[in-house]
Amino acid sequence: MNGSDERPPGIRESQDEPETVHADAEEESVTQATRLSARLIYEVIRRDGDEELSRPAMSLVWSGLAAGMFISLSVISQAALRARLPDADWALLVDSLGYSVGFLIVILGRMQLFTENTITTVLPVISRRSMWCLRRTARLWAIVLTVNIVGALIASGFLTIEGVVPPGLYQSLIEVSRHAVEGDAWANFIRSMPAGVLVAAIVWIMPSANGNSFFVILTLTWVMAAGGFAHIVAGTVEFGLLFWHGETELGQGLVRFMLPVLAGNVTGGTAVFALMAWGQVRREVKQGDDV
Repeated sequence: MNGSDERPPGIRESQDEPETVHADAEEESVTQATRLSARLIYEVIRRDGDEELSRPAMSLVWSGLAAGMFISLSVISQAALRARLPDADWALLVDSLGYSVGFLIVILGRMQLFTENTITTVLPVISRRSMWCLRRTARLWAIVLTVNIVGALIASGFLTIEGVVPPGLYQSLIEVSRHAVEGDAWANFIRSMPAGVLVAAIVWIMPSANGNSFFVILTLTWVMAAGGFAHIVAGTVEFGLLFWHGETELGQGLVRFMLPVLAGNVTGGTAVFALMAWGQVRREVKQGDDV
């Protein structure tokens, strides 16, 4: 014994703390098991946002169009479950699982979904505060939102063509859509804010999901459906079904449903969640520079 106070890397210098890590391999295991800090989660999302802002316009168009069309599988799956469930209070908790299907395909498939970008591309803008980021974000939002809605309307129009889906499923689709788009403009704005927060939460949690991304998306989108919260892209499929079916007018739907839901999603995803996420790390990162 030479009285040296040297300790292995990673062990805190505390006389009261027992030495629990005995080898470099064990230290590596501890490091891998440690949760990502809020600063590192922010950095993962910020870099992802930078990449999205730099993508060619046509890549955004095709990716966003696919997302708008595939999100219709959420409505189809929910309607299919509802058509086969009894008329009971608990049935909503089961058929809401179907709502997750389209989101799983779109998010895990890395397609462009507008509500994801309310946090992904906003963090670079908040941190850098540059006109380049602001212009690129406005460009991406405009492209993705437009093609998401176009894709959703194409999908909903296709579903209303006679013979595409069985009559029983078609009626269930209409019933699900009626319930989804009900309410006045203010009510739709308020109930769409939690949906924006939930999608932003998915984006924030994914970097530390450790292979559990499927269950993160499944759980939070199930909450979205079970809670009756409105999502602009999935909601456009539901509105489109009623429009092509002849139950609502375009102007009425825009004013009463689509515009309020869009505003609520952006408010929830950006004004609430993104700014709160940035508040956690703003004193730990260098503005305008990489972490």
